[in-house]
Amino acid sequence: MPHTPRFASPSRPADASSSRIPRRHVLAAAALPWLGLGAARAQEGAIRIAQSTALTGPLGDLGSAMHQGAKAAFAAINARGGVHGKSIELVTRDDAYEVPKALANVEQFLADPSTFALFNCMGTPMIEAMLPKVIDSGVPFFAPFTGAQLSRTKARSVFNIRASYADEAEKLVQHLSTIGIQRIGIVYQNNTFGKEVYSAAKQSMDRLKLPEALTVTVENNASDAGAAAAKLATGNLEAIVIGLAGKPTLEFVKAFRALQRGVTLYALSVMGTPATVKALGADATGMAISQVVPLPSNVVMPVVRDFQAAWKASGATAEASHLALEGYINARVFAEALHRAGRNPTRAAFLDAAWSLKKWDLGGYEINASAPERNASRFVELTLVGRDGRFLR
Repeated sequence: MPHTPRFASPSRPADASSSRIPRRHVLAAAALPWLGLGAARAQEGAIRIAQSTALTGPLGDLGSAMHQGAKAAFAAINARGGVHGKSIELVTRDDAYEVPKALANVEQFLADPSTFALFNCMGTPMIEAMLPKVIDSGVPFFAPFTGAQLSRTKARSVFNIRASYADEAEKLVQHLSTIGIQRIGIVYQNNTFGKEVYSAAKQSMDRLKLPEALTVTVENNASDAGAAAAKLATGNLEAIVIGLAGKPTLEFVKAFRALQRGVTLYALSVMGTPATVKALGADATGMAISQVVPLPSNVVMPVVRDFQAAWKASGATAEASHLALEGYINARVFAEALHRAGRNPTRAAFLDAAWSLKKWDLGGYEINASAPERNASRFVELTLVGRDGRFLR
Protein backbone atom coordinates (compact mmCIF):
# COMPACT_ATOMS: atom_id res chain seq x y z
CA MET A 1 0.00 0.00 0.00
CA PRO A 2 1.32 3.51 -0.74
CA HIS A 3 2.36 5.34 2.37
CA THR A 4 0.29 8.48 2.96
CA PRO A 5 2.04 11.07 5.14
CA ARG A 6 0.25 12.11 8.30
CA PHE A 7 0.78 15.74 9.14
CA ALA A 8 0.62 17.41 12.50
CA SER A 9 -1.65 20.04 13.06
CA PRO A 10 10.13 45.92 -12.55
CA SER A 11 7.82 48.06 -10.61
CA ARG A 12 6.92 51.76 -10.58
CA PRO A 13 5.73 53.85 -7.63
CA ALA A 14 2.18 55.10 -7.38
CA ASP A 15 1.44 58.28 -9.33
CA ALA A 16 1.86 60.99 -6.73
CA SER A 17 -0.19 63.44 -8.76
CA SER A 18 -3.36 61.40 -8.34
CA SER A 19 -5.51 62.23 -5.34
CA ARG A 20 -7.95 59.33 -5.68
CA ILE A 21 -7.24 55.94 -4.17
CA PRO A 22 -9.02 52.86 -5.54
CA ARG A 23 -11.13 51.43 -2.75
CA ARG A 24 -9.55 48.03 -3.28
CA HIS A 25 -6.12 49.41 -2.30
CA VAL A 26 -7.55 51.04 0.83
CA LEU A 27 -9.07 47.73 1.91
CA ALA A 28 -5.86 45.84 1.14
CA ALA A 29 -3.86 48.17 3.37
CA ALA A 30 -6.28 48.05 6.28
CA ALA A 31 -4.05 45.71 8.28
CA LEU A 32 -1.14 48.17 8.38
CA PRO A 33 -1.94 50.18 11.53
CA TRP A 34 1.09 52.45 11.34
CA LEU A 35 0.09 53.96 8.00
CA GLY A 36 -1.28 57.49 8.13
CA LEU A 37 -5.03 57.61 7.67
CA GLY A 38 -5.04 61.14 6.28
CA ALA A 39 -2.48 60.84 3.49
CA ALA A 40 -4.08 60.17 0.14
CA ARG A 41 -0.76 59.44 -1.51
CA ALA A 42 2.79 59.12 -0.29
CA GLN A 43 4.53 62.48 -0.23
CA GLU A 44 8.03 63.83 0.49
CA GLY A 45 9.81 61.64 -2.05
CA ALA A 46 10.35 57.93 -2.18
CA ILE A 47 12.53 55.20 -0.74
CA ARG A 48 14.09 53.50 -3.77
CA ILE A 49 14.96 49.83 -3.42
CA ALA A 50 16.40 47.59 -6.12
CA GLN A 51 15.95 43.97 -7.09
CA SER A 52 17.74 41.64 -9.51
CA THR A 53 15.66 38.51 -10.07
CA ALA A 54 14.65 35.99 -12.71
CA LEU A 55 11.57 37.23 -14.56
CA THR A 56 12.46 35.05 -17.56
CA GLY A 57 14.69 32.02 -18.06
CA PRO A 58 14.54 28.57 -16.43
CA LEU A 59 13.28 29.86 -13.07
CA GLY A 60 11.34 32.87 -14.33
CA ASP A 61 8.13 31.56 -12.80
CA LEU A 62 9.69 31.64 -9.31
CA GLY A 63 11.10 35.15 -9.61
CA SER A 64 7.96 36.55 -11.23
CA ALA A 65 5.70 35.16 -8.50
CA MET A 66 7.78 36.64 -5.68
CA HIS A 67 8.10 39.95 -7.52
CA GLN A 68 4.33 40.19 -8.01
CA GLY A 69 3.71 39.42 -4.35
CA ALA A 70 6.08 42.18 -3.24
CA LYS A 71 4.53 44.63 -5.71
CA ALA A 72 1.09 43.91 -4.29
CA ALA A 73 2.30 44.69 -0.77
CA PHE A 74 4.08 47.91 -1.73
CA ALA A 75 1.09 49.08 -3.80
CA ALA A 76 -1.20 48.67 -0.78
CA ILE A 77 1.28 50.48 1.48
CA ASN A 78 1.81 53.36 -0.95
CA ALA A 79 -1.93 53.75 -1.46
CA ARG A 80 -2.31 54.49 2.24
CA GLY A 81 0.40 57.14 2.39
CA GLY A 82 3.54 55.03 2.33
CA VAL A 83 5.83 54.91 5.36
CA HIS A 84 6.11 58.23 7.23
CA GLY A 85 4.75 59.90 4.09
CA LYS A 86 7.29 58.32 1.74
CA SER A 87 6.38 55.81 -0.93
CA ILE A 88 8.46 52.70 -1.53
CA GLU A 89 9.70 52.41 -5.12
CA LEU A 90 10.75 48.92 -6.21
CA VAL A 91 13.05 48.97 -9.26
CA THR A 92 13.49 45.51 -10.72
CA ARG A 93 15.85 44.20 -13.41
CA ASP A 94 15.55 40.76 -14.99
CA ASP A 95 18.70 38.60 -14.76
CA ALA A 96 17.12 35.48 -16.33
CA TYR A 97 18.82 33.41 -13.59
CA GLU A 98 22.24 34.14 -15.10
CA VAL A 99 25.16 35.16 -12.89
CA PRO A 100 26.77 37.69 -15.30
CA LYS A 101 23.47 39.54 -15.77
CA ALA A 102 22.79 39.54 -12.03
CA LEU A 103 26.24 40.96 -11.29
CA ALA A 104 25.81 43.67 -13.93
CA ASN A 105 22.43 44.59 -12.45
CA VAL A 106 23.76 44.83 -8.93
CA GLU A 107 26.80 46.86 -9.99
CA GLN A 108 24.45 49.40 -11.60
CA PHE A 109 22.28 49.51 -8.49
CA LEU A 110 25.25 50.00 -6.18
CA ALA A 111 26.65 52.78 -8.40
CA ASP A 112 23.38 54.71 -8.02
CA PRO A 113 23.42 56.72 -4.77
CA SER A 114 19.61 56.74 -4.72
CA THR A 115 19.53 52.98 -4.11
CA PHE A 116 18.58 52.66 -0.44
CA ALA A 117 18.71 48.86 -0.27
CA LEU A 118 18.78 45.68 -2.35
CA PHE A 119 15.61 43.69 -1.92
CA ASN A 120 14.77 40.01 -2.44
CA CYS A 121 17.45 39.22 -5.03
CA MET A 122 17.12 35.64 -6.19
CA GLY A 123 19.16 32.50 -6.61
CA THR A 124 22.02 30.84 -4.75
CA PRO A 125 24.61 31.19 -7.57
CA MET A 126 23.67 34.83 -8.14
CA ILE A 127 23.71 35.71 -4.44
CA GLU A 128 27.05 33.98 -3.93
CA ALA A 129 28.52 36.14 -6.71
CA MET A 130 26.88 39.35 -5.44
CA LEU A 131 27.73 39.07 -1.76
CA PRO A 132 31.35 40.31 -1.72
CA LYS A 133 30.44 43.51 -3.61
CA VAL A 134 27.28 44.08 -1.59
CA ILE A 135 28.92 43.53 1.78
CA ASP A 136 31.79 45.88 0.88
CA SER A 137 29.26 48.56 -0.14
CA GLY A 138 27.36 48.49 3.17
CA VAL A 139 24.05 48.71 1.29
CA PRO A 140 21.39 46.62 3.08
CA PHE A 141 20.87 43.24 1.38
CA PHE A 142 17.34 42.42 2.45
CA ALA A 143 15.62 39.03 2.16
CA PRO A 144 17.80 37.27 -0.42
CA PHE A 145 15.90 34.35 -1.96
CA THR A 146 18.04 31.38 -1.02
CA GLY A 147 18.04 28.88 1.78
CA ALA A 148 21.77 28.28 1.43
CA GLN A 149 24.14 28.84 4.32
CA LEU A 150 26.37 31.06 2.19
CA SER A 151 23.96 33.97 2.65
CA ARG A 152 23.86 33.46 6.43
CA THR A 153 27.01 35.51 6.93
CA LYS A 154 28.19 37.52 9.92
CA ALA A 155 27.71 40.71 7.88
CA ARG A 156 25.07 42.80 9.63
CA SER A 157 23.95 44.35 6.33
CA VAL A 158 22.63 40.96 5.15
CA PHE A 159 19.16 40.24 6.53
CA ASN A 160 17.78 36.77 5.78
CA ILE A 161 14.13 35.97 6.39
CA ARG A 162 13.18 32.58 4.90
CA ALA A 163 14.00 29.36 6.72
CA SER A 164 17.17 27.67 5.48
CA TYR A 165 17.43 24.49 3.45
CA ALA A 166 18.82 22.90 6.60
CA ASP A 167 15.68 23.94 8.52
CA GLU A 168 13.50 22.36 5.84
CA ALA A 169 15.48 19.11 5.71
CA GLU A 170 15.37 18.84 9.49
CA LYS A 171 11.59 19.32 9.48
CA LEU A 172 11.15 16.54 6.92
CA VAL A 173 13.29 14.08 8.89
CA GLN A 174 11.59 14.97 12.18
CA HIS A 175 8.23 14.25 10.57
CA LEU A 176 9.40 10.89 9.27
CA SER A 177 10.66 9.96 12.72
CA THR A 178 7.39 11.06 14.35
CA ILE A 179 5.28 8.82 12.13
CA GLY A 180 7.59 5.84 12.57
CA ILE A 181 9.36 5.72 9.21
CA GLN A 182 12.71 3.95 9.42
CA ARG A 183 13.77 2.94 5.90
CA ILE A 184 14.69 6.27 4.29
CA GLY A 185 16.50 7.16 1.08
CA ILE A 186 18.11 10.49 0.24
CA VAL A 187 18.72 11.72 -3.31
CA TYR A 188 20.59 15.00 -3.58
CA GLN A 189 22.04 17.22 -6.27
CA ASN A 190 25.80 17.09 -6.67
CA ASN A 191 26.27 20.78 -5.87
CA THR A 192 26.38 23.06 -2.83
CA PHE A 193 22.59 23.10 -2.46
CA GLY A 194 22.24 19.32 -2.56
CA LYS A 195 25.13 18.73 -0.20
CA GLU A 196 23.62 21.12 2.36
CA VAL A 197 20.33 19.25 2.24
CA TYR A 198 22.09 15.90 2.63
CA SER A 199 24.25 17.10 5.51
CA ALA A 200 21.28 18.54 7.42
CA ALA A 201 19.15 15.43 6.82
CA LYS A 202 21.95 13.12 7.95
CA GLN A 203 22.63 15.14 11.10
CA SER A 204 18.94 15.05 11.97
CA MET A 205 18.73 11.30 11.34
CA ASP A 206 21.79 10.69 13.52
CA ARG A 207 20.35 12.80 16.32
CA LEU A 208 17.04 10.93 16.14
CA LYS A 209 18.88 7.58 16.00
CA LEU A 210 17.31 6.60 12.68
CA PRO A 211 19.00 3.89 10.58
CA GLU A 212 21.52 5.09 8.01
CA ALA A 213 19.88 6.26 4.80
CA LEU A 214 20.47 4.86 1.34
CA THR A 215 21.91 7.82 -0.58
CA VAL A 216 22.51 8.70 -4.24
CA THR A 217 23.49 11.87 -6.09
CA VAL A 218 22.24 13.42 -9.33
CA GLU A 219 24.28 15.74 -11.56
CA ASN A 220 22.99 19.22 -12.45
CA ASN A 221 22.18 18.13 -16.02
CA ALA A 222 20.12 15.18 -14.70
CA SER A 223 22.07 12.73 -16.90
CA ASP A 224 22.16 10.14 -14.12
CA ALA A 225 18.68 10.69 -12.72
CA GLY A 226 17.44 7.38 -14.10
CA ALA A 227 20.32 5.45 -12.55
CA ALA A 228 19.72 7.15 -9.20
CA ALA A 229 16.03 6.24 -9.35
CA ALA A 230 16.87 2.61 -10.19
CA LYS A 231 19.22 2.31 -7.21
CA LEU A 232 16.68 3.70 -4.74
CA ALA A 233 13.88 1.57 -6.21
CA THR A 234 15.74 -1.56 -5.11
CA GLY A 235 16.22 -0.34 -1.53
CA ASN A 236 12.91 -1.48 0.02
CA LEU A 237 12.35 2.09 1.20
CA GLU A 238 9.36 3.69 2.92
CA ALA A 239 10.22 7.32 2.05
CA ILE A 240 12.74 9.35 0.05
CA VAL A 241 14.01 12.84 0.90
CA ILE A 242 14.68 14.77 -2.32
CA GLY A 243 17.38 17.45 -2.30
CA LEU A 244 16.99 18.37 -5.98
CA ALA A 245 15.85 21.46 -7.90
CA GLY A 246 14.88 22.17 -11.49
CA LYS A 247 15.39 19.53 -14.19
CA PRO A 248 16.94 16.91 -11.86
CA THR A 249 13.73 16.93 -9.80
CA LEU A 250 11.54 16.30 -12.83
CA GLU A 251 13.75 13.59 -14.29
CA PHE A 252 14.26 11.76 -11.01
CA VAL A 253 10.61 11.78 -9.92
CA LYS A 254 9.37 10.60 -13.33
CA ALA A 255 11.97 7.83 -13.45
CA PHE A 256 11.29 6.69 -9.89
CA ARG A 257 7.50 6.73 -10.27
CA ALA A 258 7.84 4.58 -13.42
CA LEU A 259 9.68 1.98 -11.33
CA GLN A 260 7.82 2.21 -8.02
CA ARG A 261 4.77 4.06 -6.74
CA GLY A 262 4.50 2.82 -3.16
CA VAL A 263 7.09 5.15 -1.64
CA THR A 264 6.26 8.68 -0.49
CA LEU A 265 8.57 11.37 -1.84
CA TYR A 266 9.49 14.32 0.40
CA ALA A 267 10.89 17.48 -1.22
CA LEU A 268 11.88 21.03 -0.28
CA SER A 269 10.06 24.26 -1.09
CA VAL A 270 12.23 24.99 -4.16
CA MET A 271 10.54 22.03 -5.83
CA GLY A 272 7.01 23.05 -4.87
CA THR A 273 6.25 25.58 -7.59
CA PRO A 274 3.03 25.42 -9.62
CA ALA A 275 5.09 24.99 -12.81
CA THR A 276 7.00 21.99 -11.45
CA VAL A 277 3.88 20.34 -10.07
CA LYS A 278 2.13 20.88 -13.41
CA ALA A 279 5.08 19.43 -15.33
CA LEU A 280 5.03 16.31 -13.14
CA GLY A 281 1.29 15.81 -13.57
CA ALA A 282 0.01 12.66 -11.87
CA ASP A 283 3.55 11.84 -10.69
CA ALA A 284 3.36 14.74 -8.23
CA THR A 285 0.21 13.43 -6.52
CA GLY A 286 0.94 12.39 -2.96
CA MET A 287 4.29 14.14 -2.73
CA ALA A 288 5.02 15.88 0.57
CA ILE A 289 6.71 19.26 0.28
CA SER A 290 8.05 21.54 2.99
CA GLN A 291 7.06 25.21 2.72
CA VAL A 292 8.62 28.27 4.37
CA VAL A 293 5.44 30.37 4.36
CA PRO A 294 1.84 29.40 5.15
CA LEU A 295 -0.57 27.91 2.65
CA PRO A 296 -1.71 30.91 0.58
CA SER A 297 -5.33 29.75 0.82
CA ASN A 298 -5.28 29.34 4.61
CA VAL A 299 -7.42 32.37 5.46
CA VAL A 300 -7.47 31.40 9.13
CA MET A 301 -4.13 33.21 9.30
CA PRO A 302 -4.41 37.03 9.29
CA VAL A 303 -1.29 37.44 7.13
CA VAL A 304 -2.89 35.28 4.45
CA ARG A 305 -6.10 37.31 4.53
CA ASP A 306 -4.06 40.51 4.16
CA PHE A 307 -2.11 38.97 1.29
CA GLN A 308 -5.23 37.84 -0.53
CA ALA A 309 -6.75 41.32 -0.25
CA ALA A 310 -3.57 42.96 -1.60
CA TRP A 311 -3.24 40.33 -4.34
CA LYS A 312 -6.79 40.94 -5.52
CA ALA A 313 -6.36 44.72 -5.33
CA SER A 314 -3.21 44.52 -7.46
CA GLY A 315 -5.18 42.99 -10.33
CA ALA A 316 -2.83 40.00 -10.50
CA THR A 317 -4.12 37.21 -12.73
CA ALA A 318 -1.60 34.54 -11.75
CA GLU A 319 -2.23 31.99 -9.02
CA ALA A 320 -1.74 33.23 -5.46
CA SER A 321 1.14 30.85 -4.75
CA HIS A 322 3.48 30.22 -1.83
CA LEU A 323 6.14 32.23 -3.67
CA ALA A 324 3.83 35.21 -4.17
CA LEU A 325 3.01 35.13 -0.45
CA GLU A 326 6.72 34.98 0.36
CA GLY A 327 7.36 38.10 -1.73
CA TYR A 328 4.45 39.82 0.04
CA ILE A 329 5.79 38.89 3.48
CA ASN A 330 9.29 40.12 2.60
CA ALA A 331 7.83 43.47 1.53
CA ARG A 332 5.77 43.78 4.73
CA VAL A 333 8.82 43.07 6.89
CA PHE A 334 10.85 45.62 4.93
CA ALA A 335 8.13 48.24 5.45
CA GLU A 336 7.97 47.53 9.20
CA ALA A 337 11.73 47.99 9.56
CA LEU A 338 11.52 51.19 7.50
CA HIS A 339 8.77 52.48 9.78
CA ARG A 340 10.85 51.78 12.88
CA ALA A 341 13.84 53.58 11.31
CA GLY A 342 12.07 56.93 11.63
CA ARG A 343 10.94 59.75 9.37
CA ASN A 344 14.31 60.33 7.68
CA PRO A 345 15.88 56.87 7.68
CA THR A 346 19.53 56.23 7.03
CA ARG A 347 20.76 52.81 5.98
CA ALA A 348 22.30 52.36 9.43
CA ALA A 349 19.03 53.25 11.16
CA PHE A 350 17.16 50.85 8.86
CA LEU A 351 19.51 47.99 9.73
CA ASP A 352 19.20 48.77 13.44
CA ALA A 353 15.43 48.68 13.04
CA ALA A 354 15.48 45.39 11.12
CA TRP A 355 17.54 43.75 13.84
CA SER A 356 15.11 45.09 16.44
CA LEU A 357 12.35 42.84 15.09
CA LYS A 358 12.17 40.40 17.98
CA LYS A 359 9.26 37.96 18.06
CA TRP A 360 7.26 40.30 15.81
CA ASP A 361 4.01 38.59 14.81
CA LEU A 362 2.96 39.32 11.25
CA GLY A 363 -0.48 37.76 11.54
CA GLY A 364 0.65 34.24 12.38
CA TYR A 365 4.12 34.46 10.83
CA GLU A 366 6.79 35.36 13.38
CA ILE A 367 9.89 37.40 12.61
CA ASN A 368 12.62 36.98 15.18
CA ALA A 369 15.90 38.65 14.18
CA SER A 370 18.55 37.16 16.44
CA ALA A 371 21.98 37.18 14.75
CA PRO A 372 23.23 37.95 11.22
CA GLU A 373 24.20 34.35 10.56
CA ARG A 374 20.66 33.15 11.28
CA ASN A 375 17.45 33.68 9.30
CA ALA A 376 14.71 35.72 10.96
CA SER A 377 12.05 33.08 10.33
CA ARG A 378 12.16 29.38 11.04
CA PHE A 379 8.62 28.77 9.80
CA VAL A 380 8.40 25.40 8.04
CA GLU A 381 5.26 23.38 7.48
CA LEU A 382 4.55 20.30 5.40
CA THR A 383 2.07 20.25 2.54
CA LEU A 384 0.73 17.43 0.38
CA VAL A 385 0.13 17.61 -3.37
CA GLY A 386 -3.48 16.61 -4.04
CA ARG A 387 -4.89 14.91 -7.12
CA ASP A 388 -5.72 18.26 -8.71
CA GLY A 389 -2.15 19.52 -8.19
CA ARG A 390 -3.12 21.82 -5.33
CA PHE A 391 -1.30 21.91 -2.03
CA LEU A 392 -3.06 20.61 1.08
CA ARG A 393 -2.15 20.71 4.75
